[in-house]
Amino acid sequence: MTSEPQPRSTDKLDDDDYPAYTMGRAAEMIGATPAFLRAVGEARLIAPLRSEGGHRRYSRHQLRIAARARELVDQGTPIDAACRIVVLEDQLADARRLNEELRRPGAGTDRPADA
Repeated sequence: MTSEPQPRSTDKLDDDDYPAYTMGRAAEMIGATPAFLRAVGEARLIAPLRSEGGHRRYSRHQLRIAARARELVDQGTPIDAACRIVVLEDQLADARRLNEELRRPGAGTDRPADA
């Protein structure tokens, strides 16, 4: 009987989605206020995880998203519009990746000939 190796505690340091940062530290890292982080959460741009005590925890991935929204707000874009722009930018990037994959030689060859 083989058992799967146990993850090392340092693996979390490499995990972009691990909620490692408190609200105060997260706000400091992106040059924003805790109120800004609450606002982008209320706009559903990011959804921080909650600690057992109910405190918000943010991942590096979430902080990159919030930082992009902050850039737009700093340029004068209302926060709701900034959040929508970030979502649309992400959707466009996904569509471009998919388009590129489909354009690669051999892509789509698993489809039936009459499709």
